[in-house]
Amino acid sequence: MTRKDDYYNRAKQEGYRSRAAYKLKQLNEEAGLFGPGDTVVDLGAAPGGWLQVASETVGEEGTVVGVDLQRIEEIDGVETVRGDMTDAETREEVVALVGSADCVVSDMAPNMTGEYSLDHARSVHLARMAFETSLELLAPGGDLAVKVFEGPDTDELRADIDREFEYVRSIHPPASRPASSELYLVAKGRLTAPVRKGDRIDVTIEDVGREGDGIAKVEGFTLFVPGTEAGESVEVVVDDVKPRYGFAERTE
Repeated sequence: MTRKDDYYNRAKQEGYRSRAAYKLKQLNEEAGLFGPGDTVVDLGAAPGGWLQVASETVGEEGTVVGVDLQRIEEIDGVETVRGDMTDAETREEVVALVGSADCVVSDMAPNMTGEYSLDHARSVHLARMAFETSLELLAPGGDLAVKVFEGPDTDELRADIDREFEYVRSIHPPASRPASSELYLVAKGRLTAPVRKGDRIDVTIEDVGREGDGIAKVEGFTLFVPGTEAGESVEVVVDDVKPRYGFAERTE
């Protein structure tokens, strides 16, 4: 029995709408994308296999929203939006409906032409659309998983995503077909800070924390600065940024 047949048969036996459900299961097991009580948004959700997995995982206390141009048959506890994610009006409707999400996932893929360079470019466009939508939806610390076909534009996309999250990794889930060029860019820890690693800024130390580091505020965002005292005004270079705080070193 081939792996393709195994996942297809398992999906039929376990009541999933597509074998792709196991890709999301595997991504979540490896990367910890979402859990009970979370809000998950699935872009390009038809026929609904990923929605089923997300709904099972977040439970009754969580929220799952699926978006697709195709009609999605009803799933208990899941909200759906019928629309094209490349359409600004659809994205605005999703943002208005969801408000804030803990995780955005996308298994969107273009209609295949068989021309590798064109299919790759279109997949990157869809992945970038999902990434840009996630920036509007994700709460600080939220996660993103988006499919893309490997190719020359993947590295640039990954670098752009990396600037907005703590880190990004590439995952090839076992449920992907062996001959497929698809991979999933999994980004952890959405950054909403007004600073990024490498920034040089002037700050005033407002207090000293329990570990002895100075505490500065930049538009309400906390920076810890070792070797400083309350009341000092110093130039610092940011060397690490987390979703809710960061670290910097004085340049003097």
